[in-house]
Order: sequence, then structure tokens, then C-alpha cells
Amino acid sequence: MTTIDTTAITVELPEAFDPRWSRLPGIQVDGRRITIDPAEYFFRFESNTWLVADWELVKSQLLDVDETTESAVEQLALDFIKQHSESTSDAARVLATAYEVYAYLFREEHLASLGLPQITADHLRMLREAATLMALNKVELDGHISNVGPCWFFPAATSVVFDLDDEMGGMLDEVYHGGWFNEHRRIESIKAHAALGGRLVHGCQSVPDQSGGVVAPYGASMANFRDDLAAFKAGWIEQVYAHRVNPAA
Repeated sequence: MTTIDTTAITVELPEAFDPRWSRLPGIQVDGRRITIDPAEYFFRFESNTWLVADWELVKSQLLDVDETTESAVEQLALDFIKQHSESTSDAARVLATAYEVYAYLFREEHLASLGLPQITADHLRMLREAATLMALNKVELDGHISNVGPCWFFPAATSVVFDLDDEMGGMLDEVYHGGWFNEHRRIESIKAHAALGGRLVHGCQSVPDQSGGVVAPYGASMANFRDDLAAFKAGWIEQVYAHRVNPAA
């Protein structure tokens, strides 16, 4: 692994995270306080800067803005990012912003419309926690993946932390992917992810491929992204699964 500054990342979030996140290397959870050791946590950690925008500004100036025939929702988000985002090396700020983004996207009012009765409010909490940590992953404009942590491999990480079997882990991943299949949620996702400086992109089509997701900047090379991901994912997925407490799950 290539590392840069390996100073510990500490953040206190509004919600207590599941203490079982500590099953993964390099992360400790003490209620609402999360501490990450980059050297242990990441498979690849080459960049300690991220693009963020103030969540309150996103809520007040973007979430309720509708696209028009002249300006698609993606253009609205891109314009907002250009105007309001800034680079930060404060990983705690990234995690705090991500928590707000995913508390909004995975809120309980969506349960009734998911068409997945087995998904509960507790499953949405799992999604919020995993997606918040995922925000530290990073893709550069040239498509190179600079930061990769365990939450890149969403079903693998959630199976380790929450003791989910493969079927439920895959079902949870379908909800994470849900923006692709529901236009209303996709539009919400595009707007909300402006707070994290880009849009959520998936390396996979659906559950079986397990190629994860990341907030990538608009304009990033998806061809290079795909090739970089294909080169490393199998070995790292195996390493995540190795931390299962119940390997038969």
C-alpha cells in the first residue's frame, strides 16, 4: 500500500455506530466517536484531500431546485460544486458531511416504496454507517483510484460488521444501488452527493459483481476507473471476508 500522512482520523458523529466496525483493521468505534488508522484501514491511501461543500448550503440551495429543459439535474449539481465546494485535508469533515448526506438519502420514509419488505429501519442504519465510511474512498480525474478502504466492497464489509448472510448482504447492496433503478431516488442522490464534490458511481452492474461505489468527480475517466478496479478487487475482497466472525454466514 502507498501511504501519505498516516495521522489517525477521529470524528464524533451524531449517531453511535455499531461497535462491530472494529472487526475491520484500523478502525475503532466508541459510541459516536470513530477513530481510523489510515495505514491499517486502507488498502490504498494515496490522497488526503477531498472535495466537500457545506451540507446546509446543499439543503437550502440545491435539494429543492428542479431541473429544466435547459439545465439537467447533473448540470445543476456540477454548477453548485464549481461555485461552493472546496478542497479539504480534514477527513473528519468529510465523514461528518457524508453522515448528513446518507442520513438524508437512507431515511425511513423510503422504506414503504422500496418494494423490499425484508429491509427494515435497522438495515437503513447499516447503509448510513457503511456509506459514511465509504466517503473516504477517492477517484482522481484521470480515473485512477487513489483511496480504497474495506467499505468499497459493500456486501463484504457489511457481512463482516453486521453478521449478514450472503442473501441479506446482497439485498442491502440492492438498496444501495437503488438510485439506478428509481429516478426519484437517483435525482436525490445526484443533488445530495454535491456535498461530497461529485456523483456516486458504481463499478458493478449489481450484487454478484461486487465492485463497489465511490463518489467520483464529474469528468473523471470511467474507462480508467473500470480498468484500475478490475486489477485489484478480487484479492482485496477476499481480505475483507477473512475478518468474518462467522465464516459460514
